[in-house]
Amino acid sequence: MKNNRVQVPEAYNEPVKSYAPGSPERASIKAMLAKMKSEVVDVPMVIGGKRIKSENKIAIRPPHDHQHILGHFYKSDAEHVKMAIEAALKASKAWRALPWQDRAAIFLKAADLVSGPYRDIINAATMLGQSKTVYQAEIDSAAEMADFFRFNVQYMTEIYEQQPDSDKTMWNRLEYRPLEGFVYALTPFNFTSIAGNLPSAPAMMGNVVVWKCSNTQVYSAKVLMDIFEEAGVPDGVINLIFPSGPVAGKVVMEHRDFAGFHFTGSTGVFQQIWKTIGANIATYKTYPRIVGETGGKDFVLAHKTAKVDQVVTALVRGAFEFQGQKCSAASRAYIPSNMWPEVKEKLVKQVEGIKMGDPEDFTNFMCAVIDEASFDKLAMFIDNAKKDTETEIIAGGEYDKSKGYFIRPTVIVTTDPKYITMEEELFGPVLTIYVYEEDKWEEALELVDTTSIYALTGAIFATDRYAIEQGTKYLFQAAGNFYINDKPTGAVVGQQPFGGARASGTNDKAGSFLNMIRWTSPRTVKETFVAPTDYRYPFMDQK
Repeated sequence: MKNNRVQVPEAYNEPVKSYAPGSPERASIKAMLAKMKSEVVDVPMVIGGKRIKSENKIAIRPPHDHQHILGHFYKSDAEHVKMAIEAALKASKAWRALPWQDRAAIFLKAADLVSGPYRDIINAATMLGQSKTVYQAEIDSAAEMADFFRFNVQYMTEIYEQQPDSDKTMWNRLEYRPLEGFVYALTPFNFTSIAGNLPSAPAMMGNVVVWKCSNTQVYSAKVLMDIFEEAGVPDGVINLIFPSGPVAGKVVMEHRDFAGFHFTGSTGVFQQIWKTIGANIATYKTYPRIVGETGGKDFVLAHKTAKVDQVVTALVRGAFEFQGQKCSAASRAYIPSNMWPEVKEKLVKQVEGIKMGDPEDFTNFMCAVIDEASFDKLAMFIDNAKKDTETEIIAGGEYDKSKGYFIRPTVIVTTDPKYITMEEELFGPVLTIYVYEEDKWEEALELVDTTSIYALTGAIFATDRYAIEQGTKYLFQAAGNFYINDKPTGAVVGQQPFGGARASGTNDKAGSFLNMIRWTSPRTVKETFVAPTDYRYPFMDQK
């Protein structure tokens, strides 16, 4: 890509490895898994480049084998949060003064570290710590993480190239300043790449960051921090801490220099933090930027002309890959009556045939849900569906946490299109289906649009082009990422920028320039070459 100051490498999507039997990457990742399982790692906080420990040491356990200990991390308290903010602000002046090309070089190096020498390490950490299959780890922690780094550099350079017009008497230019203060990044467990992107995107634009990762993602967060440091991110620019949410929130949201919030997580947490920011708005030096993606109740809607095998495959992959723990996972489906008998037969057969267990067994399609709290919540909804008169469980419904937090992929069929599992985000391997009368397509569209508070992802399946066009227009506001004849998961950086509206977030589209531009505060500079020397204008001449 050409730039008026420098030429940077073109961004490209990192190729995804297959890990098929006999492939070199398969042998390599298995060796790394064995090595990492045999070690017990120590994960201190990283504040201003220093490793900080506390008295509160917490074990890191694989969700699929909760008796095994992978390592320990050190819980942060309010003083550690203050230290992280101070370290970030101390690093701010030098970081924002560094030429943007140098910031770009750091994160381009990080991309190559992720896709090269750290690939097995980051993938294995994600498999063990977050219970992902090798393929789910590959597309997330290696490929997408590298994509975020490379494409965000490209978007940064494109933003900096945007300059105003000038005429012959003056020179106008835009300076893209970082925000005045620090950014707080609060990241989820489910995607290692999101955990890496939320602190690094603001940092790339010259900001300094206090990063709190999920307690259930600490194991791979440690690897990300190692990559940041090896790539050359200076001390204090990104600070990794492990406090509880309320402890961190109180210190951060009451700080005068709080300038931005980058978030992925639950709707309730996001709304509470937004409310707190609003209550403290007079405290801040500048109005904080609030960027958040919260969740979804993502749909698959089949038209009577849809192809059965395509719909079934989309439901199985969309609902049950990574145990349904994706914001984009298909969790509600609307199937027309004409194709329901065939869909039901094939869906039940495939779901009951799904093999699940330890991610080190590459024949498994699913692993464990993330922790006991998630397991207990999902088990409760499954038990309720077994008792309720308007529901029937046609596949799955079993669960067991004796060794790991395993929940069988579960399919509920309901006669009530507003049943609770059609509306509430569960974040697990539970799919609820409503069968509608095949000729009531418009009524089905209305149900899809009005049933959920969320609007993140959704998919329609049809071969009738009029139906596709009608559905696409009718569901205009129902999903920020909309798919035609494809599952609603699997957005790729640079191809399908990700984010939703309504209760799903601010829709600032991670993986696009729209997100990156939120982390800059432009300044317009006008330089006049020959300044006027008389205040009077020609129209004032009385002759």
